[in-house]
Amino acid sequence: MPAFSASAPGKAILFGEHAVVYGKPAIAVPIRQVQAKAVITPLPKSPPGIVLIQAPAIGLEAELPDLPGDHPLALAIRLVLTRLNLGGAPACRVRITSTIPLAAGLGSGAAVSVALIRAFSAFLGKPFPLELVSDLAYEVEKRYHGTPSGIDNSVVTYNRPIYFLRGQPIELLQISTPLTLVIGDTGIASPTAKAVGDVRQGWQSEPARYETLFREVEAIVKQARAAIESGNLEVCGGLMNANHDLLRRIGVSCVELDRLVESARMAGALGAKLSGGGRGGNMLALAAADRAQSISQKLLEAGATRTIVSQVETSV
Repeated sequence: MPAFSASAPGKAILFGEHAVVYGKPAIAVPIRQVQAKAVITPLPKSPPGIVLIQAPAIGLEAELPDLPGDHPLALAIRLVLTRLNLGGAPACRVRITSTIPLAAGLGSGAAVSVALIRAFSAFLGKPFPLELVSDLAYEVEKRYHGTPSGIDNSVVTYNRPIYFLRGQPIELLQISTPLTLVIGDTGIASPTAKAVGDVRQGWQSEPARYETLFREVEAIVKQARAAIESGNLEVCGGLMNANHDLLRRIGVSCVELDRLVESARMAGALGAKLSGGGRGGNMLALAAADRAQSISQKLLEAGATRTIVSQVETSV
């Protein structure tokens, strides 16, 4: 039996984070410069049912039964086995590697789950269709993100820009002009579940105020879709600025994010905003292609621990 592998990209939310949890639309794109990869290698000399899981980046090496039932890697494997009505698997080694920063808003958890589910189902001879991969990855997301919208697992699975509305079929977004994005990492770990939980508390205590903010985000997302599909990048950039201001009012920005956003704008970005859960993690800027490197340098000078320049290509 050969080895099986699968990879999945990182992701960035262009518009609509947090409001998407409350039934509003959002736009997300894959970030292919960073990837998670799962490799399943058979262990023919080991007893059937042995599944050795290795994730060097987090110092993990353990057999499947030794991990808690809700451990994300164990859960992904068990979901595949359950879906196939299997009590166990042929002896194998599962090795997970990733270049996606953890707790940074780039979809690390979703990418690992998607890569693992795709590779493991293929190893078992039943490669899952994309919709099922996304559904199972969402089940994993729910275990450690609380009440996720489903946008991360969707954009990572389909590896295409998407217009996402919770509970509705995925809409692949048509890109008419390439989008050059400069991503700046604050270096501050920001688990999504904490930010999502804090916003929920705010919404529960001040529902009218938060619903108003979410509706304003919704209007921006709809305008942004039209701007992206028509190739009007200047309008798109201005809408990113407006979305960031709303996220500040929602309470998920921080001094470090605001500083990087302002630095990108001062360096000539068409627009900039935080991306993902906030309270740290990453921001992103929309740039003319010939300004991307200079904006990247300014972000580093302003305190970014790393930058990624990514281009979202036109739809084919």
